[in-house]
Amino acid sequence: MSALLRVRERRALAGTKTALRTGHRPVLAETAAGSLPPTMRMRQSLAQFEEAFREEAAESIVRRERLRKESAQRSRVRRVERTRKQGSLRFAFLTLAILVTAVIVTVVMFETLAMLAGG
Repeated sequence: MSALLRVRERRALAGTKTALRTGHRPVLAETAAGSLPPTMRMRQSLAQFEEAFREEAAESIVRRERLRKESAQRSRVRRVERTRKQGSLRFAFLTLAILVTAVIVTVVMFETLAMLAGG
């Protein structure tokens, strides 16, 4: 504990004893927050509030960065999946086009052969 706080506590205790003897209300009453005067408690609570705010801001930055990375990862996964699906569709279309071309060429070839041989 700092020397300043010890001095203030001694003064508070002395003020309480004097107030009990004289019947006056103590200047620095003992409360759940300790024996610190209200201004010190306010400064302490403000410091705690500021520290909590800094921690929350740091957590927010970390959370925002994590969410950004997760979003980028999901985007990459979607792009890879879309490319794979498009590749499969293109392959199926190419295979179908080759088969249809082979059938057409075969039919035309045999029609031409039948026309030449029969005719």
